[in-house]
Amino acid sequence: MVKRDFDLIVYGATGYTGRLIAEYLATCYRGDDAPSWAIAGRSTDKLQKVRADIGAPDDLPLVKADAAEPASLRSMCERAAVIITTVGPYQLHGPELVAACAATGTGYVDLCGEPAWMRRMIDAHHDEAKRTGARIVFSCGFDSLPFDLGVLTLQEKAREKFGRPARRVKARLRKIKGGMSGGTAASAQATLAAAARDPALIRLLTDPFALTPGFTGPSQPSGLIPEYDPSMNMWLVPFPMAPINTKNVHRTNFLLDHLYGRDFVYDEMMVAPGFGEIAGVATETLTTMVSLFRTGGLKPGGGPTREEREKGFYEILFLGELPDGGRVEAVVTGDRDPGYGSTSKMITESALCLVRDVQGEGGAWTPGALMGPALRKRLTERAGLTFTAH
Repeated sequence: MVKRDFDLIVYGATGYTGRLIAEYLATCYRGDDAPSWAIAGRSTDKLQKVRADIGAPDDLPLVKADAAEPASLRSMCERAAVIITTVGPYQLHGPELVAACAATGTGYVDLCGEPAWMRRMIDAHHDEAKRTGARIVFSCGFDSLPFDLGVLTLQEKAREKFGRPARRVKARLRKIKGGMSGGTAASAQATLAAAARDPALIRLLTDPFALTPGFTGPSQPSGLIPEYDPSMNMWLVPFPMAPINTKNVHRTNFLLDHLYGRDFVYDEMMVAPGFGEIAGVATETLTTMVSLFRTGGLKPGGGPTREEREKGFYEILFLGELPDGGRVEAVVTGDRDPGYGSTSKMITESALCLVRDVQGEGGAWTPGALMGPALRKRLTERAGLTFTAH
């Protein structure tokens, strides 16, 4: 890696999640342990305010960069080993930054939950990133890290116990508490608007193998209809983030040369504790989604309070089944609200993992395929996640 001015630049530090990332770095990485880092955005005045508000050193460097000015993005990329970007919706504000990172051999991590855009970036920049050594890593937040690494953890245990991977894996979100931010709402609205303009995007959004160019595996469960799972003795309801996470899990398998098998089947749903509660869980999910899509909802930059973030948590159960009846389980937990408190820690540790822990060739990656066990170790030690399997 070429020596750069900074290990990390947090681009979008004046936004809600970007500020949380900067605060996490300022608070948790001090002294000898601290990476060299800077914060970047369109307004130097706003960056100065963030620097003061989060208690960062007065000499923390500020970098002016604007998605509308590609030259400023390229200049920023040339100064950093890894760019952390929270400037979304990525389909509106992200293409030039991915292009600049790919061209300059700069590492890149984001929080993207926009699979159609990710596929466009893979097609456009994967080869260039391989040539320059740029490691482009999408979806380093709750989309889709706990799921990506949860499946990896389960399959490691399956190989250890049975000598081969589980062909069928079910992810079940058992517990979740936490709020949404305006940036998430804006991304969802941009995706819906883009799909309305281009019906081909709808096919991509509904294709589990949208991120595995040239490979299509077996038919996958839709996860769109509430169902009773007799093996778990519980009712399940659709999980709004499943269409994103499942695509990333299949891409990890694809990038790892089908470590989970070419016949791998995977789905994600949320647990509804009792039949009477299905309506409640489904209604709550729907209400959250509807409120997001109304223009009167949260604006980008808004999000849950510190207290809400710290009271949040999540727990995901993974069930692996082998054709001969063998079973394996894994559980992933997080100690903050998934969307922001936990996500801001996860993306920061993903960036530091790229800088400090893993090599690996350039290209468009998933966190699980490129960083796997090294990132899991970081998240366990630093970011309040747990991974268990038996």
